[in-house]
Amino acid sequence: MPETEDKKQIIVGTLKQKSLLKQKVYDITLEWFSVIKDILKNLAKDVNANLGNIDPRIRLEYTDRSNFDAQLKVAGDILLFSMHSNVFQFDRDHPAWKTPYIQKNRLNAYSGIINIYNFLFDSFRYSRLDDLGYLIARIFINHENQYFVEGKRQMGMLFSNYGNESVSRDSLQTIISTAIQYSLEFDLLVPPYDTVKIATVGQAEAKIQHSRVITGKRLGFQFNSDDVLINKTHET
Repeated sequence: MPETEDKKQIIVGTLKQKSLLKQKVYDITLEWFSVIKDILKNLAKDVNANLGNIDPRIRLEYTDRSNFDAQLKVAGDILLFSMHSNVFQFDRDHPAWKTPYIQKNRLNAYSGIINIYNFLFDSFRYSRLDDLGYLIARIFINHENQYFVEGKRQMGMLFSNYGNESVSRDSLQTIISTAIQYSLEFDLLVPPYDTVKIATVGQAEAKIQHSRVITGKRLGFQFNSDDVLINKTHET
């Protein structure tokens, strides 16, 4: 009987500490995701006002897709902002574990995640379901509003800053602006000849360019976390 009571107390303790913490992280992350949506909406409005009567195809278009998803069309690109509905702990090999902030309190390692993906607009317009998108950044936010960004060279923050960087509207605006600039500079490359040299009659009937070619930026190259592109044919 005492053993059963001990287990019950452990369950109660876990619910009070870890589960309550996770709920707090979720609520905070969702609040900041709402701020991101507001920034995107206002940014599209401001940029379009500055573009004037220029070609409408390069105008920014904001779409609120769901509670956890929002997108911004930027010329021929789509930036998809997606908040995961779950809360995560860093894996044991993640550099964040070496920060004094997490070593002081392991509960600081629980974070909500907001991912930023870059897709081609035509992938959605023509329902090319096999087309590729790339994760260009992910934002981690914890129960104390501390955050850092993991991503491409322009996006990354030093893990050593974790615990000294409170998320704010200004910081999110900087992240969004950087993501937009990155997507505009991240060009679509011609696919290697050998990957598209053969097509079936069915593919031709369905329009080769929409069904045969899996389209994505840097197609045929490895997209590395340090922003170094390596031709696959020369990998060792």
